[in-house]
Amino acid sequence: MNAFLAEVDTWGALLVGLPFLLLPIEVWRLYRARQLNRRTWFEIAANISPLVPTLLAAGVTAAYITWIYGNAAALAPWSMPVNGWTLAAAILLVDFVYYWDHRIGHRVRIAWALYHSVHHSSPLFNQTTAVRISFLDGFIVPWFYVPIVLAGFHPLLVVSAFGIVLAYQQWIHTETITKLGWFDAVFNSPSNHRVHHATQPEYIDKNYGGILIIWDRLFGTYQKEGEAPVYGLTEQINSASPVDVHFAEARRFAAGLSRLKTWRARIAYLLEGPEVRVRD
Repeated sequence: MNAFLAEVDTWGALLVGLPFLLLPIEVWRLYRARQLNRRTWFEIAANISPLVPTLLAAGVTAAYITWIYGNAAALAPWSMPVNGWTLAAAILLVDFVYYWDHRIGHRVRIAWALYHSVHHSSPLFNQTTAVRISFLDGFIVPWFYVPIVLAGFHPLLVVSAFGIVLAYQQWIHTETITKLGWFDAVFNSPSNHRVHHATQPEYIDKNYGGILIIWDRLFGTYQKEGEAPVYGLTEQINSASPVDVHFAEARRFAAGLSRLKTWRARIAYLLEGPEVRVRD
């Protein structure tokens, strides 16, 4: 089992690493378009900055996930073998749950403000945008996948499947690759994910899928790319400071919450979509 999972994780690491070959092409495109200026370099650095707290917290995050999934596995009524078939099933299940995990990250204000908005706050869209992820993800997101462990899948298999779903999404953060025909209709792709990161009204809260875009087609959140996307937040943070990258939206969230006087309004504020105006 350990050898099998080690091989899976090796391929997952390659899946993450290979798309970074696109980054030099993206930088060259920016240079040719005369957009490779100081502000762009600062924004690229801002995209990479969340890796610092993520790496610093990696040991604690790993121990935390081990504790969660270890306890869940102890409660599972049976355990499944670890092989290619269960890996494929785990990837499909994780991809399905990822759709809902991702959708909640957009549609529940506290989730959006505390962690997921970090990933969307860049006005750039390239390979570095993919790693602009809050370190808080590692403490919140694992809970969504506990039911898969409770269903009898080995915790390490679930973690590997989740890693593959995330690793797949590295390459789709690019403007270098245009539309891909039938592929766009079945899988998440650069075209589909550009829509997801766009701020135009017709693009907001669309294309949540991880590997497969068919979940969006099934649940009514699919949008084809048309108008050129404008990236970032509807209210841009206008800063490349790592502190603002991590906490600008959280500060807005805290300010809005502090204005409310009743518990009913506060709870509604926590759970409503980010665009909903909540009053006492």
